[in-house]
Amino acid sequence: MMTNRFTKALPIVAMLAASALLVMRPVEPAGAQQKGGGKAPAAKGAEPAAAKAAPKAAAKGKAGEVHSLKVQGNIYMLVGPGGNTAIQVGDSGVLVVDTQYEESAAALIAEIRKITDKPIRYLVNTSVDLDRVGGNAPVGRAGVPIIGGNLGAVAFQNPATIIAHENVLARMVNAPEGQKVDNPDALPTTTFFEGQKEVFFNEEPVLIMHQPKAHSDGDSIVFFRRSDVIMAGNTFDMTSYPRIDVEKGGSIQGELKTLNLLLDLCIPKHEQEGGTYVIPGHGRLTDEHDVLEYRDMVTIIRDRIQNMIGKNMTLAQIKAAKPTYEYDPRWGKTTGGWTTDMFIEAVYKSLTVK
Repeated sequence: MMTNRFTKALPIVAMLAASALLVMRPVEPAGAQQKGGGKAPAAKGAEPAAAKAAPKAAAKGKAGEVHSLKVQGNIYMLVGPGGNTAIQVGDSGVLVVDTQYEESAAALIAEIRKITDKPIRYLVNTSVDLDRVGGNAPVGRAGVPIIGGNLGAVAFQNPATIIAHENVLARMVNAPEGQKVDNPDALPTTTFFEGQKEVFFNEEPVLIMHQPKAHSDGDSIVFFRRSDVIMAGNTFDMTSYPRIDVEKGGSIQGELKTLNLLLDLCIPKHEQEGGTYVIPGHGRLTDEHDVLEYRDMVTIIRDRIQNMIGKNMTLAQIKAAKPTYEYDPRWGKTTGGWTTDMFIEAVYKSLTVK
């Protein structure tokens, strides 16, 4: 069935309702969509300062519950303190996309074991962020090598294969002191440098598609082609405006390019009830309609800021003009690790960088 991407589709029902309930548990960072639930928020200003000064310290206390939701096909969505993880399960074993924080790795492994006792064979990192790579070492050690056999498990220090774009590995080993990954078991063991990495696992093609200059310069989305599920990682966040890390090569134009690719890959069923599902880095399970509305919101804000830059407005003037005004009740934040002002500044910098 052919659909018009620019008409408003009807919301999907059962699966999105279930996933919405799932992510209401207090496992995400506090934000606009989680008022009234979970633990009391930290004092204003405390979290951003801590996160900026000591990223590793900001991950402390991230141990917590992990819950799972069957999406479709071979794919499950696991929700925990580091946001969302995707796993593919089959006769050949388990493929894990994003390992969350190190502190929550034990809970992540335990939840995987509730779903299957098959060995963990592959880990995929969609970016260098700690909520994507933090649990690499313990989750990797819980796995076995794809070549199989107990001898192989003894011979390999980190049995499960860890796949990521080469920029993820480069940033992990070349990070400033205090942010560098010192544990060799946490490092990707298989990298790719352009295009996409293809893996055929559990009788399914898995496409790991590099997204240059989106959230960062090492982002990937993972497309499970037979199951028709996409793991978007931190290129798509249903709890906030896009996190664009300009210092790590991110840009608003690259972010929009990724969102447009997600729309190209998504094919909805009749009246949007089913079809392709997209697992965001944070927040509830989504479909094409959610990605479409998010893409349109980001495009409108980009165009407004671009227009203001063309009028020679300063960053302070642009912030005062509130280009995100009507979207702030849904996506904006004034405290935490990613505020509305930080988003506007990132868009401005990425549009003005030479």
